[in-house]
Amino acid sequence: MLLYWIWLALLPGLTGFQKARLLERFSTPEELYHGGWERLPQGLAPEEREALKKKDLTQARKVLSSCQEKGVGILCYGDRAYPEKLKNILQPPMVLYYRGKLPRWEDRPLIGVVGTRKASSYGLQATRRVSAQICACGGSVVTGGAAGVDTAAIHGALDGEGEPIVVLGCGVDVVYPSSNRELFRLVAQTGCLLSEYPPGTPAYRWNFPERNRIISGLSDGTLVAEAPERSGALITAANAIEQGRDVFVIPGNIDVASSAGSNALLRDGAIAVFSGYDMVREYEGRYPGKIQKRDPAAFAKGLEKPEEKVAQKALPPEISRNEENDGEKKGIDNPAKSPYSGVNKPIPQLSDPEKAILGLLSPQPVGIDEVIAASDLPSAKVLTCLTMLQIKGMVQSHPGGLVSLKNC
Repeated sequence: MLLYWIWLALLPGLTGFQKARLLERFSTPEELYHGGWERLPQGLAPEEREALKKKDLTQARKVLSSCQEKGVGILCYGDRAYPEKLKNILQPPMVLYYRGKLPRWEDRPLIGVVGTRKASSYGLQATRRVSAQICACGGSVVTGGAAGVDTAAIHGALDGEGEPIVVLGCGVDVVYPSSNRELFRLVAQTGCLLSEYPPGTPAYRWNFPERNRIISGLSDGTLVAEAPERSGALITAANAIEQGRDVFVIPGNIDVASSAGSNALLRDGAIAVFSGYDMVREYEGRYPGKIQKRDPAAFAKGLEKPEEKVAQKALPPEISRNEENDGEKKGIDNPAKSPYSGVNKPIPQLSDPEKAILGLLSPQPVGIDEVIAASDLPSAKVLTCLTMLQIKGMVQSHPGGLVSLKNC
């Protein structure tokens, strides 16, 4: 069974949304693999049908064998242990690879912590302290494994005796940045390293924006600790907004460029927070008996100076590439769209593919599949363009995988 889940996850030419839709007709990937064409949904695009003709299991067998050799766990979309929150995003990963122990996803508040790799000393100290408070007050931290804010968040979660969930933009057996080797070892012992990429996958720069939807999708709310304009952290915030999650911000110095993007979120209506308790208490009703107030001063130890290992050499800047995120709202989501949907100011510069996609849209919502079918672009490229147009304030998404021009 695992072999076919890996086959489906690796299958090119289909988005996570399209794969999830196919599983509504075929109960398992194995059934889809062997199923007849007559059972495929009506209106399936020619490229989707063509993708399903690829039945070579060689790569899937290699991945499965690699996981077995390296002790990497595999969590499938159809497993009971698969996080319900993540099923409720538009592009759910079909397979998650992990090291460590899987959390009880619905047991406590999960707070995504994101921000710039080139954070200020204040940003690093505040991130570490607030992350410790999140865990000590009954929550868990979900973050990436990059330098800067991500690394500070991991240190903070460990300070607060938490079980950090670290979502990587590479295989869980790949250490990137290399200076986090010991830190990742500690995470695997106490929490969980998680990735949608098979073991051995390098840290390609385009993986990180795609990974962001998982961080926000797993989380009840996302904290943007410190972020400049056009930061990858703002893509995560945009994902959180479209997924119906809360967005929190630690207020930053208005004269520091690394806080310009996060401060802009505050201006547009994100929630200002000054401690980890400020966030987890938002979910006391959802997690009764799990939240406890702790003295913020108890987590100031060792934070007078920023952790030297945190301020590592930055990764290459993330390109703005991510997949559209929306979907049917469940109880975990906010009942209405957040009032701070404008993450960035509209950016007038558009790439040629973005212009082409914009020309296919109108104020009337249409399905993403229809946009893909009407364009001459690969589906992944269309999803990337839609995400960027949404961030630029020109496109808005609607429940059920619909998009339209944004009403100004």
